[in-house]
Amino acid sequence: MAALLWLPWNSVLADEKNGELDIYFIDVEGGAATLLVTPAGESILIDSGYPDYGGRDLNRIVRVVKEVAGRTRIDKAIVSHWHLDHYGNHAALVSKVPVTAFYDRGIPEDLPEDKGFPERIALYRAASQNKSTALSPGDKLPLKNAETGRRVPQLTAEVVTSSGKTIPNEGPANPFASEHVAKPEDTSDNARSLSLLFKLGDFAFLTCGDLTWNTEQRLMSPNNPIGQVDLFMVTHHGLDVSNNPVLVKAIEPIATVTCNGPTKGGMLPVLKTLEAIPTLKAQFQLHRNIKLGDDVQPPPHRIANSSDTAECKGHYIKASVSPDGKQFRIQVEGQQPELFETRLSK
Repeated sequence: MAALLWLPWNSVLADEKNGELDIYFIDVEGGAATLLVTPAGESILIDSGYPDYGGRDLNRIVRVVKEVAGRTRIDKAIVSHWHLDHYGNHAALVSKVPVTAFYDRGIPEDLPEDKGFPERIALYRAASQNKSTALSPGDKLPLKNAETGRRVPQLTAEVVTSSGKTIPNEGPANPFASEHVAKPEDTSDNARSLSLLFKLGDFAFLTCGDLTWNTEQRLMSPNNPIGQVDLFMVTHHGLDVSNNPVLVKAIEPIATVTCNGPTKGGMLPVLKTLEAIPTLKAQFQLHRNIKLGDDVQPPPHRIANSSDTAECKGHYIKASVSPDGKQFRIQVEGQQPELFETRLSK
């Protein structure tokens, strides 16, 4: 069948000449750090994990950027929201890897939930030279596209939520809208997370930072303005204050990746929500949840790290999308990649 004609994964380093979109989910122990290398060779880092811990997360990011993806710089560094496990290393990155441009949801005057915010945001302002770009719903991330001399799909990235606001609720009726059960309003910065929808031909990838339950509902009810996606980065590390079925079921992913830690995220209610999606072919996790039984989690070959933090090797998960956007592969570091067809290609 056509899915078997795509050439096997035969290169360790990212190579824009092959026209693929590569997405690396880097293990930062329950924070988030996602590196995209576009078909044109641009590098985009969304979030940067925790600071401190002997430079653990920073070093893991630098390893993937330089040694695995073969990049010499980060073209765009994006902050999904102002929590330490998401922007903890943005300031330190510039001493390890040049960063060309910074993007975020806008810098607030204060963040009452974090007493260390004034000091941390000062470091971020210094690293970005006070030139970060604030993104709003509906904005398109400026991206270069490969000049190959042949007709190929163009990569796009649209902001769908930012600072508690969403794109207009337009589109077909969401059949899962009635499944919403309101939770107490979240006043933390999680609810103001930046969400991005990437598309390459038939392929769609959604990442929502730590967006929480009621904001997810406002985005997706009564209509579905996003449509369906092929790859979904499970929101907020797989915590059940996020991942409202109104959103998760409506987008009908083919595969998911959860950026959890050994004791943070990957929660049973979220795993059950994912299991209820008929289109879902595979769930991947950065960590085995050591608090849950193995029978309710993805199989071992789809979990990058199985031990607790002290013994963790920091293995990453990589997705690669074919140049035409019709197929994608997902590989746990050290394992064989698995091949999937995008929904629109079938």
